[in-house]
Amino acid sequence: MKAHRRQLIDPKIAEHHGRIVKTTGDGLLVEFPSVVDAMRCAAEVQRGMIDREPEASEERRIRFRIGVNLGDVIAEGGDIFGDGVNVAARLEALAEPGGICVSRTVRDHIRDKLPYPFEDRGEQSVKNIARPVRVYALRPEAVADLSATGVPPEAPRRRRNAVAAVAAAAAAALVIVVIAWWLWPATRSYPTATVAGAPAATSAAQPLGAPRMSIVVLPFANLGNDPEQQYFADGITEDLTTDLSQIAGMLVISRNTAFTYRNKPVDAKQIGRELGVRYVLEGSVRRLGTQVRVNAQLIDAETDAHLWAERFDRDTGDLFALQNEITSRIAVAVGGELVSAEAARPTANPDALDYMLRGRAAYSKPASRENYAEVVSLFEQALKLDPSSTAAQTWLASTFVGRVLNGMSDAPTTDLQNADEEIARTLAVWPNNARAHFAKGQVRRAQSRCEEAIPEYERTIALDHNFAAAYAYLGTCKLAIGSIDEVISNEQRAVRLNPRDWNLGGWYFTIGAVHLLKGQIDDAIAWLEKSRRANAGFHRTRASLAAAYALKGNTQHAAAELAEARTLNKRYSSIASLMAAPGYQVLEAPKIRTLAEATYFEGLRKAGMPEE
Repeated sequence: MKAHRRQLIDPKIAEHHGRIVKTTGDGLLVEFPSVVDAMRCAAEVQRGMIDREPEASEERRIRFRIGVNLGDVIAEGGDIFGDGVNVAARLEALAEPGGICVSRTVRDHIRDKLPYPFEDRGEQSVKNIARPVRVYALRPEAVADLSATGVPPEAPRRRRNAVAAVAAAAAAALVIVVIAWWLWPATRSYPTATVAGAPAATSAAQPLGAPRMSIVVLPFANLGNDPEQQYFADGITEDLTTDLSQIAGMLVISRNTAFTYRNKPVDAKQIGRELGVRYVLEGSVRRLGTQVRVNAQLIDAETDAHLWAERFDRDTGDLFALQNEITSRIAVAVGGELVSAEAARPTANPDALDYMLRGRAAYSKPASRENYAEVVSLFEQALKLDPSSTAAQTWLASTFVGRVLNGMSDAPTTDLQNADEEIARTLAVWPNNARAHFAKGQVRRAQSRCEEAIPEYERTIALDHNFAAAYAYLGTCKLAIGSIDEVISNEQRAVRLNPRDWNLGGWYFTIGAVHLLKGQIDDAIAWLEKSRRANAGFHRTRASLAAAYALKGNTQHAAAELAEARTLNKRYSSIASLMAAPGYQVLEAPKIRTLAEATYFEGLRKAGMPEE
């Protein structure tokens, strides 16, 4: 810490005309004559930390949390006090390791002066402050894309966020801005840290309002005496903390703080009060011979109600792979449950984040014209309240292209153009936005440009390894270009990550279609039947089942499935009509066309479909 102070922090403070008011052992309280100077200093320190300690392992590297505020302070004997400092301390607690949180006043003062891509976290009720504070975050990924001078470079880069943390506070009188850093000790509970001079709060006090999408992952209990099982339980806890922290809008308590609750009775309400979170995730691990059973449950810390629970029974053959699979499954499920829970909370005066959460919850429902219209309206309301929201832009783009791909758009060309424009706006300020790259891949797929879509899906997965839909449509595009052997693994990865996705039937269909093309008829029927059970109204599944059953010699089932396909879509009146229908660009790959002629089309002919 002394080396960081001497080589980076103190020189940056001096460069930007700051004054160190005091040190607090593991932190600093600093004031600046300009909010722009304060913000530049904060961003450049965070950016500079990325390149430091290159020899240290990721879990050993120091990370800072920084909060910046602009407000009145009381000066006394060279020290400063007051709400301006207290708000900054609360902003620090809301910041991610490697990130920065600022108040609305700060954001409004610098928005036209510094090109930082802030994410709107909405109004947050914080301890010892009478009114809610509107919070904007500069996430670690955005910091990583800055140059050493704090300005976005032409060729941005991305670094992983880290485990250790630091804090910061800010205040102002005569346009004085204050920033403070704290290291994150394991002995301190999040987010009750205070700056010297701020009123102390007892851990038993009820927070005025925990941040939305805030959660703590408690150490998973080891229900056995096997030390290896303890490592496994701790690994799941740590990986879940990391994976959940990468979900946009999530505020996750650090693992050091969470592990102070190991082997203690779990009272969700008390933990929620002590840590200032809305949700608690807990679980257990038990080994049964060659099997491992993992239980996980999500609890509302305000009501103690169980929102979600799931059990995983797996073979212990590869514990590391098992840990990754279970962690990813839980992270995806919990992320979806939190969005649904937050969207369902009644709000008298919804802000941009409220509309965002409602839109995301509606987006996860089965596709329909009415639902797409509702989702578009909700994301547009979010953008109306916060025109710079990259989150709203990317989700709106995903919605536009989604209704095109699902054949529910009244103006496909306009929707794709609008999606492209929203994506471009996001990537201009946040090049490493996983959802923006996913939406771009979806647009290219809708335009039958799978060669261009594939790198976008791959980029999405590199940025977010739990993005289930990116795996699914990467598989779809691999099939379209003829890379048939790379399809099933991607589709199965999507299924494992999100087995409750509304489009699960489509993912099953792709797996079944590949088996059909390869002539693996029994496997094809098994997967296509799963697709039919998941979505009986998907015409492609019924047609493929007709072909598979016909090739198997089951003409009765084949005729029945073909009749259902024709009822659902008129394209199945003849081979010629089917070939002329949109959406069959997959057959442009010579390899796939040859396989389809020998399996899919031959099966349809046997099922009774005429040539003309």
